[in-house]
Amino acid sequence: MEGFLHQVFAGLSTGGIYASVALALVMIYHATHHLNFAQGEIAMFSTFIAWALMQAGWPYWAAFFATVAASFVLGLLIQRLLLRSFEDAPVLTNVIVFIGLLVIFNSVAGWIFDYTIKPFPSPFPTDAWYVTKYFSGHEIGSVGVTLCVLALLYSFFRFTPMGLAMRGAAQNPDSARLVGIRVSWMLGIGWGLAAAIGSVAGMMVAPVVFLDPNMMSGILLYGFASALLGGIDNPWGAVVGGFIVGVLENLMGAYVIGTELKLAVALLLIVGVLTIKPSGLFGRVVVTRV
Repeated sequence: MEGFLHQVFAGLSTGGIYASVALALVMIYHATHHLNFAQGEIAMFSTFIAWALMQAGWPYWAAFFATVAASFVLGLLIQRLLLRSFEDAPVLTNVIVFIGLLVIFNSVAGWIFDYTIKPFPSPFPTDAWYVTKYFSGHEIGSVGVTLCVLALLYSFFRFTPMGLAMRGAAQNPDSARLVGIRVSWMLGIGWGLAAAIGSVAGMMVAPVVFLDPNMMSGILLYGFASALLGGIDNPWGAVVGGFIVGVLENLMGAYVIGTELKLAVALLLIVGVLTIKPSGLFGRVVVTRV
């Protein structure tokens, strides 16, 4: 029983990281109705920025918040300078652009920082008062960071004028333009927020998987599964989906299929959700008159 509980609690920890990636994916989908295949690579590149700042002598939390801010600017610039030209392009064009971004960020990270695996520090001490035999300091800390990000996002979209404008631009761009909302800029800010959230996920997962240009490839797949399971248009659902996927992955890996095939859990979830309930557990079913 103790081993089972440990797998569940460890799954909640990794699920918090999957939830952050899923939240970033939902942000982009909510604004553009496209899935950003480069989300993991952008998060990886942001984590390398944090690593470089810490190597230069910055304290962890100073590097953390500076990286979040730099990632926001990076996401904003990607949308304004590159993706703005493809806002009305076909879906396949956007998919090709996202795959191109994935390859570019992966190659540039390897060129600048090389492909050597690097350790990345955790800000949470191993002997803190909240550490238990089921939860390590980093596991509890990463879940807490994810919940804080979700609370900040909820407050932003619920109570700030810019957050309300972004919601309006995502739900009905034409009506938003009629009331003076600059829809294209709202998309840019959405990309910036998604990149910032992704950077948090990267910095939380790097102490576990170590830092290298390919570290987010599997994490992105779990993020996709989490977003689809919870509902690709529902931020809260994506977070719940992340925790479910994290626990399910650990239990399946420990007791059913083994650790070598754990990635297959994400693939099975993606196929199963798209086949049985495409809107996810908490997503909206959209009916269109034709």
